[in-house]
Amino acid sequence: MATDEALLETIGQQHSLPTLRLYSWEPACLSIGYAQPCADIDFQRLGDLGWNWVRRPTGGRAILHTDELTYSIIAPLAEPRVAGGVLESYQRLSLALITALHALNIPAEAHPIHATGNSKANVAVCFEVPSNYEIVVNGKKLIGSAQARRKNGVLQHGTLPLWGDLARITNVLYYSNEQDRNLAALRLLSHATTVETVLGYRVSWEMVAQAFIESFQSELDLELVKGELSDEEISITEELTRNKYNHPAWLQRL
Repeated sequence: MATDEALLETIGQQHSLPTLRLYSWEPACLSIGYAQPCADIDFQRLGDLGWNWVRRPTGGRAILHTDELTYSIIAPLAEPRVAGGVLESYQRLSLALITALHALNIPAEAHPIHATGNSKANVAVCFEVPSNYEIVVNGKKLIGSAQARRKNGVLQHGTLPLWGDLARITNVLYYSNEQDRNLAALRLLSHATTVETVLGYRVSWEMVAQAFIESFQSELDLELVKGELSDEEISITEELTRNKYNHPAWLQRL
């Protein structure tokens, strides 16, 4: 998360080029949304499993980052490919995501699912929450994304579960009783899916990453060049890690 925000800062200041970042997590990490209360987390269970947790700079609900490909795309506000409002730019970027999935033989599509206030009530998990034009397969959510606009830049990041039990996240969230936990797990499995579940076999992280690279280039008319973090980006990442993403003032802000 610190790296994504560091890129948002340097790109917004035009110190860095627009960036597509693809990454994974080790060990598993629970992330919660910008405005999500940390009381949703069962810290005893989280610690028992040895998993980390972090608060994202974007909105939404909890995600367990493991066995997945995480993407982030960061660009200045003036970049035409992210122009317009959040929904307009999200739809534009979603074309690249859907093209990548189609290249992997995944019949994904974006559906205009309009969430109501009641649909989000008492729901702690991102993949349980419907959103406009989310990417689904056979009615089940496959990619969860969120966007932030600040520091003269746009950050959109999201997660694509590759394999594994999506209901694992309910093991580290707080529920008043085990019946509620079990019901949440069942709801999640009825609303979301993984690449392996859709295809019936596993696809490597590297193959999925290559599909993302090719689709972003073709759909957004980009020429992507592989790069590393600059000294400035590393310095800002370290500062944000120390003073924000590892600091109680940010983690426990709600």
